[in-house]
Amino acid sequence: MLFSRTAAVRTPEQIAVMRRAGRVVAEMHDKIRAAIRPGVTTGELDRIGREVIASRGATSNFLGYSSPPFPGVICASPNEMVVHGIPSDDLVLHEGDIISIDCGAIVDGWHGDAAFTAPVGTVRPELLKLIEVTEASLTAAVAAMVAGARIGDIGHAVETTAYAGGMSVVEGYTGHAIGQAMHEPPNVPNQGDPGTGAKLRVGNVLAVEPMLVLGDPETALLDDDWSVVTASGDWAAHAEHTIAITEHGPEILTLP
Repeated sequence: MLFSRTAAVRTPEQIAVMRRAGRVVAEMHDKIRAAIRPGVTTGELDRIGREVIASRGATSNFLGYSSPPFPGVICASPNEMVVHGIPSDDLVLHEGDIISIDCGAIVDGWHGDAAFTAPVGTVRPELLKLIEVTEASLTAAVAAMVAGARIGDIGHAVETTAYAGGMSVVEGYTGHAIGQAMHEPPNVPNQGDPGTGAKLRVGNVLAVEPMLVLGDPETALLDDDWSVVTASGDWAAHAEHTIAITEHGPEILTLP
């Protein structure tokens, strides 16, 4: 199983470059988050991301990814869309929506990747709780990422936090190791048994990304071959950081 494979070990110098990539991602987050409001389109948010990438001399690891080639530098996933939403000038955000933004950057060949979910204007209290529990699940996962722990400990931290908060966990979509490619083995599931999977080592760098749902977590893929939605129409949230395991504990690389 892919979660049993051991992640590559990065040198301090390589992690330093990934930290630079992570700061580009953090700036994208800050500027896009500031622009989220009723009436804005996800195409406009994508252009903000492009401006940040260009201004920092970075490149996008989302644009042109896979097949069919992804057409944006961000994934913009509103409401019942879990992940991989294609940004568009036809997709207008409305009061009461929530929107998940996932984006990345490459600096000198090394990748950063992170996501957040934000309210659009005033939203229902249960949606604020969904976002809060998703972020708490990520925080719990990061705390579990110490040398000697295992991949299963990360998933266990996510799911126990999610279930304690009354949320469901999406299955089949996972985090991943990251380095000179955006997606490297092992996968990092959002569910797991403690003490299982590959052992974490100093120098591992993983992108951990809880995806939680306010209801039924079963998903469906739309006809664009990218956008993943909940089959029930229940709303979802997504949070992600790129984290390095150091001798002093976990370090989040995708912060300002």
